[in-house]
Order: sequence, then structure tokens, then C-alpha cells
Amino acid sequence: MSAGMLEGKTVLVTGGSRGIGRATVETMHREGAHVVLHYANNKDSAQATADRLGQRVNLVQGNLLDPAERARIWAEAADWRSGIDVLVNNAGAWLASDIDDSDAWQLGWEANYELNLLAPADLCREAILGFRRRGGGIIVNVTSRSAHRGDDADHLAYGAAKGGLLALTKGIARGFGKENILAYAIAPGWVATDIAGDLAEDPSVLAGLPLGEVTPPQDVAEVITFLASGRSRHATGATIDITGADYVR
Repeated sequence: MSAGMLEGKTVLVTGGSRGIGRATVETMHREGAHVVLHYANNKDSAQATADRLGQRVNLVQGNLLDPAERARIWAEAADWRSGIDVLVNNAGAWLASDIDDSDAWQLGWEANYELNLLAPADLCREAILGFRRRGGGIIVNVTSRSAHRGDDADHLAYGAAKGGLLALTKGIARGFGKENILAYAIAPGWVATDIAGDLAEDPSVLAGLPLGEVTPPQDVAEVITFLASGRSRHATGATIDITGADYVR
């Protein structure tokens, strides 16, 4: 049997207990990686994934809304196998920021900033510092098509935060490429996860999609895994849209 694309690599996937994160954990494990599966609250799902995959999976729990927890998550993940080779910033949430309610507006911006931008930014910083000691590494940040086009009126803060994450990814690629640190962004549209909910099967939604279906998480995971392999180094800084042609730039 030939070696997988990630044979011998150690990967940290945030939000790995469900959706895109879980599919990414499974796909990277298939390709030979040792995977640190981070989760926030869903221990049962995380443990079930680890049990199903068997060896080469390590669970790390932590609240990414807490800056101290971010540092601990990274330290715990890196301690497992003396370092991390690939960081996948997948954890995030489609959080509302109601413009008609001043309190909800403020809380929405704060929550989106912390979870969808600052948390991955802090982990990117930890990764860069660690990668320097290892002679390089790879970051894959999961953004959104909202990073390009903005989101709807109820989710302005989400779109802004994801746009910030996209800009951060490009800056890392430009600023640290000479140190063999590569950075890529993934910009999915609707994906069949908890965020999409019933929309993934809504006939009115499906009728407007060129492929007639909401993107499966596995499609996103396959692209993340390929980029994490380092087989396309000169694509660093690029954003890969995965929308089934629903949104085409």
C-alpha cells in the first residue's frame, strides 16, 4: 500500500467533532496523518470519531472564545507528538448581529470577532512560532463565500470577520513564505452541516443550485487535505471556493 499524502504529519483540526471538521479529521487520518481533534462541547461526537478511527487520533477540548484556552489548546496539541505540522482553523459559527437591537448588535460583533477571527488569528500566531522552529508548516483557514460578497443583513459581523480571516491568510502567505510557512484559505458556500440545517434539503434552495445539491462536507475536506499535503506550494496565499458554482468569482 502506498503512503498517504500526510504520512507522518501531525495535524490540528479545530471544531473537529462535526461537519467539515469531522470530515477533515477522517480524510486526513485516511491519508496517514496523526490528528489532534479539537472540540468545544460535543465530547460524545468527538470520542465516537476517535473510537471509529482507532489509532493516530488525540482529543483536545477547549473554549476558543477564551484567549487563555487558545494557548492551552495549542500547547496540548503540540505536546502530543512534539509539534504540529499543519493547522486547520475550521471552528466557527454563523452568529447573528441584529442591527435593530443595540445589545444584540454589540454582542454579535464581539462574538464573531472572538470566534471567527481572533481565535484563528491567535492559533495562526502559535503555529507560525512553532513552524519556525520546525523549518516550516502549513495553515489552512476555513473562511466563507461571505468573505468575498458579504453576508445577509442579519449577519454583517459574520461576513466581516470571515473577510478579516481571508485577509489574514493572505498576509501570512506573503509575510512568511520565505520561512517555508504556507497558508491557504477555503471559502465554502452552503455545506450540509448543522449551520445549513433544513436548508440542505429545502427544494426551493436546491432548485437554485447549479449542481442541485448543497455541498457535502467531504468535498471541502478533500481540498483541505490536499492543500495540507504541501503538494502545491506555489498555491500559497490562494483561496479555493467550494460552492458548487453557486457563487463564482
